[in-house]
Amino acid sequence: MLDKLVADKKLPPVAERLPVAPEVLKIDPKIGQFKIGTYGGTLRTALRGNGDYNAILRLVGNQGLVRWRMDFNGVEPNLAESWTTSADASEYTFKLRKGAKWSDGTPFTADDVLFNMNDLVANKQFFTALPVMFSLKDTAPEVTKIDDYTVKFKFAGPYISFLEQLATPVAQHPTMWQKKYCGQFHPKYNPQINELVAKEKAKDWGTLFRLKCGDLESSARWNNPERPTLDPWIVKEGYGGSATKVVLERNPYFWQVDAAGKQLPYIDRLQLQVISEPETIVLAAINGQLDFQLRNISGIQNRPVLAENQAKGGYKIFNSENVNANAVGLWLNHSTKNEKLRKLIRNHDFREALSLSTDRKEINDIVFLGQATPWQSGPLPQSKWYNEKLGKQYLNHDLKRANELFDKLGLTKKDSDGFRLYPDGGRVSLGAIAQIAQSTMIDTLDLVRKQWAKAGIELVIQSSERTLFYDRAAQNNYDISTDVFPGGMDATFNPRAYLAWHPQESRMSLEWTKYYLSGGKQGEKPSESMEKRLKWFDQWQVAKTQTEADTLFKQILQEAANEFEVIGTVRPAVETAVRNAKLQNVYEKMPSGWTYPTPGPTLLQQWFYAGGK
Repeated sequence: MLDKLVADKKLPPVAERLPVAPEVLKIDPKIGQFKIGTYGGTLRTALRGNGDYNAILRLVGNQGLVRWRMDFNGVEPNLAESWTTSADASEYTFKLRKGAKWSDGTPFTADDVLFNMNDLVANKQFFTALPVMFSLKDTAPEVTKIDDYTVKFKFAGPYISFLEQLATPVAQHPTMWQKKYCGQFHPKYNPQINELVAKEKAKDWGTLFRLKCGDLESSARWNNPERPTLDPWIVKEGYGGSATKVVLERNPYFWQVDAAGKQLPYIDRLQLQVISEPETIVLAAINGQLDFQLRNISGIQNRPVLAENQAKGGYKIFNSENVNANAVGLWLNHSTKNEKLRKLIRNHDFREALSLSTDRKEINDIVFLGQATPWQSGPLPQSKWYNEKLGKQYLNHDLKRANELFDKLGLTKKDSDGFRLYPDGGRVSLGAIAQIAQSTMIDTLDLVRKQWAKAGIELVIQSSERTLFYDRAAQNNYDISTDVFPGGMDATFNPRAYLAWHPQESRMSLEWTKYYLSGGKQGEKPSESMEKRLKWFDQWQVAKTQTEADTLFKQILQEAANEFEVIGTVRPAVETAVRNAKLQNVYEKMPSGWTYPTPGPTLLQQWFYAGGK
């Protein structure tokens, strides 16, 4: 595709476009081995409307200093070829790839990183609130240049999880904006910035900057072909306004090669069709109009029709594992306003009995078409954080044992409807809040309601719109909140099913969370078990070594398993994806999530079409 440009002297030879030592893409032999590919072809996929811009980011990948390993179990070098960490994990020194270039041929150097971090991230005129990924003790890191290809980040204290934060799609800031191009929209580098702001009719320089250079989660990022990037493909037809498609073409200066030394990417261009309705995206896949699609078609209800039409559409379906730990989690509220019920919920035997009253096979068969797996709240087996007890305890449907436990708790009397009564009278009844738009949650709750009734426990479903759902939680007006359990593959990023630390989402007790976040000034003192975990969590956040950090987090998970605060139903069913039957080097075990921005970390720059396309 680029040969003629080189022959016409419009582009330097490939050897001059690559870094001094380009990254050679190899894959962990435990995962598989890439084939050497051939050049050419267009990868067709789809996105929805004007708000689906992250679909583009997920394809080109967040080209940061580091990236996720394909299996999501750690990070590896990316635009930084190596790094060193201080003994107390407060300083990180990155060695950049010497000779790596932006898509306009300008070298990528330490000056770009300093521009991004010091002139933008730490600039209160640009970010009114410091991005949390770069904030420690409410302070931005001190970022300094050692030489043209070495930068140092110095934080206000230990920050052991910094490298993993850098691998996420929301922490690409250090490599996001090119100083040479984007500097013209910054007052520090353009004395005439006010004139330019007026000319473009922008509100201020920050608005103009984002219009021209974009931001992490912004459609403008994909709407200016002039903006240089470090991505495998660069924008040719932008995303915005009434665009019906977005087109990106290969970056002639991309900085990776395959094992044979051939510059990547293999595929010439990405073409994303803008399709408003998910049903139409499914239809396009069936008709063979999409070469890869997971987003907007992955629901279990689409699997049968996608499977039936593989031969007709010239594609193959494969499974992607959702990163959540549970599709329908029952967050028992240990601080419910119902005092008598609160005492029960805080009793391990009561929680165990509720779990044993739950028939997960029936839930799987009816709601999930047999495609899910009974599970509690623990990380999945393929995660480095897998804890068998946290995932598998009390999963069997044992009504006899459940009744024994309820009886042992003194709940032996029943009313005329067969529901158990408190020893001093009154029906044992739990209200479960759920979002009405989440039909899977409602359908699951309806089965649980019938199952628990057989054990004499009343479950009342309180479905509502999203706003009321969150209002009820914020006001502590619930006995059970129904939502996913995160942490299946990203436990350290989403530990809210194990720790009362998230102000909206740790719904085993938002009152405990208030206490923790306010230093004991608000809310309610947590249980002894939760206090123990939160203390370990504080220590984990400032751990000085990875070994110390890992030990602490494993302790948190084990204590959560011992306490068993929340009840799971089933792990999410595998998500259905399609790929062109000729498309090669696709890592079909890709996790599906946002922290791991599927499919970006699977390195699409190494995908290619067998026999050409």
